[in-house]
Amino acid sequence: MGVFSEFREFIARGNVVDLAVGVIIGAAFNDIVKVLVDQVVMPPIGMLTSGVDFSKLAIVLKPDDPATAASELVAIQYGALINAGIKFLIVAWVIFLLVKAVNSLRRQEAAAPEAPPAPTPQEALLIEIRDLLKAR
Repeated sequence: MGVFSEFREFIARGNVVDLAVGVIIGAAFNDIVKVLVDQVVMPPIGMLTSGVDFSKLAIVLKPDDPATAASELVAIQYGALINAGIKFLIVAWVIFLLVKAVNSLRRQEAAAPEAPPAPTPQEALLIEIRDLLKAR
């Protein structure tokens, strides 16, 4: 019974739930970045480079032989690496902007003057006694 209660406590911690939410949002963000790179960023770059489709760039080590069914194309697909690199740069840039925004918010919170803490009941009583003595 102790293991299940420990597991429930572990799952209920805020950082585990936050991590799960981050992973789910990250997976969805991955799809957005894939579409952004493959269908928005790469076509103009391909047009600028005379219609080169980066995802198709490869060094063929062994060409496909249509005469034999067992023969397969063997190639180093460096174009896919270029696309992955661009995706990484986009994700890194977005994460950088998010961290920068969070850090600026934290700096603003730290720079904001804090209200003086309310006096404790003992301090309030002492202040009242002091004010009564001054009034005499």
